[in-house]
Amino acid sequence: MTATHPTHGHTAKRGFAVGLMVFGAVMLMIAGILGILRGIAAIAEDDVFLSTPNYVFEFDLTGWGWVHLILGAVAVIVSMGLFQASTWARVAGVGIAGLVIIANFLSLPSYPVWSVVMIAMSGFIIWALCAVRKDEA
Repeated sequence: MTATHPTHGHTAKRGFAVGLMVFGAVMLMIAGILGILRGIAAIAEDDVFLSTPNYVFEFDLTGWGWVHLILGAVAVIVSMGLFQASTWARVAGVGIAGLVIIANFLSLPSYPVWSVVMIAMSGFIIWALCAVRKDEA
């Protein structure tokens, strides 16, 4: 019969917390890189984007490109801080993921399927960064 170590449950929680943080960091980095690529494509006025007349939140395609490019670059930078388990990076990661959700919602008519995918991805990022308590990470 083996004795159970009293901190075994605590290390299992810590391992799960670290896994969630890494998941959030990797997903935020991927979302950031994809945002950068989407921004470059929009700035170059690529033909993959739709033109929807009479949309309430209408911006020029180049304007949306800059928004996605900047959010993507900041997301990549913040994801690097998440790999070091920084508290500031968790807070900033949730904020950036929220802004990515808003930007993709507002640009739904330009690229609808991809916007929905990015909204879902950002939701998972927020969940991963908020599900872990500070003492577990």
